[in-house]
Amino acid sequence: MAKISPVAAKYIVHSSINIDGVVDRPDVIGAIFGQTEGLLGSDLELRELQRSGRIGRIEVNVNTSSGKTAGEIVIPSSLDKTETAIVAAALEIIQRIGPCNAKIEVTKIEDVRISKRQFVIERAKELLKTLTQDTLPDSQELADEVSQSVRMTEVCEYGREKLAAGPDIDSSEDIIIVEGRADVLNLLKHGFKNAIALNGTSAPETVRELTKKKTCTVFVDGDRGGDLIVREILSNAEIDFVCKAPDGKEVEEITQKEIHKALRGRITAEQAKLDLGIDENGALREPTDNLRKPTFQREESRFGPRRDNNNNNGGRVSQPEIRFGAKPMPPQPVVAAPSPMPQSPLPRPVALHPTSGGSKLTPEEKKLFKQTLEDLFGTRGACIFDERLNVMGKVPLSELTSTIKSLSGGVHALVLDGAIDLELARVAEKLGVAHIVATSTKIKEAGRVDIVTDEKLMN
Repeated sequence: MAKISPVAAKYIVHSSINIDGVVDRPDVIGAIFGQTEGLLGSDLELRELQRSGRIGRIEVNVNTSSGKTAGEIVIPSSLDKTETAIVAAALEIIQRIGPCNAKIEVTKIEDVRISKRQFVIERAKELLKTLTQDTLPDSQELADEVSQSVRMTEVCEYGREKLAAGPDIDSSEDIIIVEGRADVLNLLKHGFKNAIALNGTSAPETVRELTKKKTCTVFVDGDRGGDLIVREILSNAEIDFVCKAPDGKEVEEITQKEIHKALRGRITAEQAKLDLGIDENGALREPTDNLRKPTFQREESRFGPRRDNNNNNGGRVSQPEIRFGAKPMPPQPVVAAPSPMPQSPLPRPVALHPTSGGSKLTPEEKKLFKQTLEDLFGTRGACIFDERLNVMGKVPLSELTSTIKSLSGGVHALVLDGAIDLELARVAEKLGVAHIVATSTKIKEAGRVDIVTDEKLMN
């Protein structure tokens, strides 16, 4: 008896069977052939269809439980869909198997080609996705890859020190001085062919000679190491401009947009010397941490507009000034205010022994600083107060040290959303600051400055 190949089957008939009694699998198959014999004619006789391979092997799976038998009948077919439906319907005429009543119901006729077609579609999607991503880059990607490869091969060795440099270092009137070879490669990658590396922190003789003939821009990392390189090269070479990478980033890792933005924001060498405290002879006067000097503006006190009691203003109320980073307010007419009520002056900070920790907060100061610290929570900012407890300004925490240095005195207290480090404490002590209020502190000895954390304010 021939068997139909599962691959050649076009349809599969799925039927369920329920028998009121216990029968075996051969009994079910015998009933199917016996009770359908002669029913559909000679062309659709199951025995002849199976012998010719148009009907496959009939699979019967039965289970017996509590004196009853249930199972499934599966018949593969290579007939057309009409003939397959007729054969499937013929199964439902079987009402008895052996001595037991039985019921057969065709649950579905499965088209094998549909499942195969769905498999083909899903597999084609996966193949097309792989082809698009891995083996078919677009023309722009090809052009960028070739262009970048050419640029990377253009790095040459320049001068006696064999410094890494771009191909246009001789022909260009403007050059960019960077720290190392990786910085030159990144600039070349983004189209800047006039860069040369220092290969260290000091300026080689070749670079010093170039600075005498060309317009030079120093491009350094956005960290303290970059500041040190700028100080060194400004003292030994004729630099025209200085610029830095974004804070915390290196020149070798920044993007093309960040490179253009940094170069557009470059400052002159004279301004850099002022910011870094370098005199005309190249000696270091008073270094700061930030190359770019912050814009410092006063803001209005929380107790209202600030009064100017000098004779020049006649005791009138001065205009509220602009907060840090805010847009300028339009000018307002000056209105004369009544003479201020006489007040007892606040006690001035007293210079104490370095281990005494400075003067203590008055109740009024404690209340004001506590509220200010709550307002600053999460902003990473700082407020600067004068001796009359007026807010002199509000600046980012990263610019606090350089800002109070630029004020050169007149600061009574600092309130900041952050930790107090040793450098800030030393600068504050040098400038005569009485109190520093912060969320935490990294130092143990306070010096002449009163160090106050939020825990002390709560007590």
